[in-house]
Amino acid sequence: QVQLQESGPGLVKPSQTLSLTCTVSGGSITTSHFYWSWVRQPPGKGREWMGAIAFDGDTYYSESLKGRFTISSDNAKTTVYLQMNSLKPDDTAVYYCAARWGVITHTPVPSFYDYWGQGTQVTVSS
Repeated sequence: QVQLQESGPGLVKPSQTLSLTCTVSGGSITTSHFYWSWVRQPPGKGREWMGAIAFDGDTYYSESLKGRFTISSDNAKTTVYLQMNSLKPDDTAVYYCAARWGVITHTPVPSFYDYWGQGTQVTVSS
């Protein structure tokens, strides 16, 4: 059973860089046809799909957020990273890691994913 665990700094100042980690247990990021996404949900708003990294290393990004963040993985293939630059208060959200087998999806709906993390709160404030 694959489990996902997000972790991050919690509180970040505006203009700083955010680094989040999604630790994968019970599986490998390189398992064929798995796609590992980051989804966020600001307070009082809907979820937003941010991007994903595929089992083969390809990356996919939301057009609205493209250029502000990078998704990568480690050599051991057990961790997915999200690095986001120039943070703004609007980036305050719960950030989730999710995994789907089959084809890439840009949906932020949990039921479309096979595995979903518990989320980590990120607050951008001075």
